[in-house]
Amino acid sequence: MDLTATEDQRHIRAAATDLLTDRRATAGARAVRDTPLGHSPTLWDEMTELGWPALALPEEHGGLGGDFMDLWLLCEELGRHQTPSPLLTTVACAALPLARHGNPSQCAQWLSAVAKGRILSYVRAAPHGHWGAAGSDITATPSGEGFRLDGTALFVPYAQAADALVVMARTDYREGLTALLVDTTTPGLGRHRLDVVGTTPEYRVDFTAAAVPASQVIGKVGDGGAVAETVANLGAAATCAEMAGAAQGVLDMTVDYAKTRTQFGRPIGSFQAVQQHCADMAVRVLTTRLLAYEAAWRLSHDLPAALEVSLAKACASEQYQEVCALAHQVHGAIGFTAEHDLHLFTRHATATALAFGDADHHTSQVATALGL
Repeated sequence: MDLTATEDQRHIRAAATDLLTDRRATAGARAVRDTPLGHSPTLWDEMTELGWPALALPEEHGGLGGDFMDLWLLCEELGRHQTPSPLLTTVACAALPLARHGNPSQCAQWLSAVAKGRILSYVRAAPHGHWGAAGSDITATPSGEGFRLDGTALFVPYAQAADALVVMARTDYREGLTALLVDTTTPGLGRHRLDVVGTTPEYRVDFTAAAVPASQVIGKVGDGGAVAETVANLGAAATCAEMAGAAQGVLDMTVDYAKTRTQFGRPIGSFQAVQQHCADMAVRVLTTRLLAYEAAWRLSHDLPAALEVSLAKACASEQYQEVCALAHQVHGAIGFTAEHDLHLFTRHATATALAFGDADHHTSQVATALGL
């Protein structure tokens, strides 16, 4: 693995930093948390003009021909600046799996649409809200020239803003899952926002006799498990990028505070206990970023990465929360107030620790892979 950023990657990171720093007051988590969509459509339009949704998509479908590592860098900056955006959900969890498993017609229609700013989301294969469980709470029953979807899916990110959903459904007449691309204007599809701890808007999506044409099956009927695995790996790796960037943001904020906050006539950063907290945070941030980067690098090179993704997610889920806890020790009471941004990072850490599986789930995955 080469940790050296290419010139293009340095430009991507610098451009993202400049834009998100400028838009933090109008598009950051504090600014959009009570808005209907939970993100800034204006910022999304700017991202689209800059080519962010198209960056990792193939050129033959309107993309810019980059790879997953390019998307990873953008997600890292979104986390560092605490900017809610459907970029991760749209590209990592829907468009890239569609590019890998979809047919030419689906790719031609939807990947070019994503490159132009259309938003996608996904309904994960996780019955009853569990991680890694077989099956789905959504059933796909053959009906006419397609399928009828019934059931309820929880924690669907950006569902209200999405134009279509990648849905993992259970087909009772055939073993395994079936992945379908479902237009959100389909009659029988209802979306209801959930009250969650994190800064990403999450929804309950109800399917009641929702008709989906057979042409919208991604891959083959009964082969949706491979699509679900791709969504889980790319989604978890991109979430690790957000977490690594956010942990770096918390460290930067805390070091700045330790340099300027005075007590007993000198900066609190001059006290050894505070220095130890900051050093501990720095080690945790570096560990989180290194493992997350390795998982993303393997995915970018189409190498087997399930073990590295689980290692990265298990680490990030614990270390990001520990970084926030240490930051609260340094900040004291002010870090718990609604007016301070640290509490936004803490909420984000709690939510992302659970996304795509918590530390216990991924530690178990690693143990199984190692034969323990």
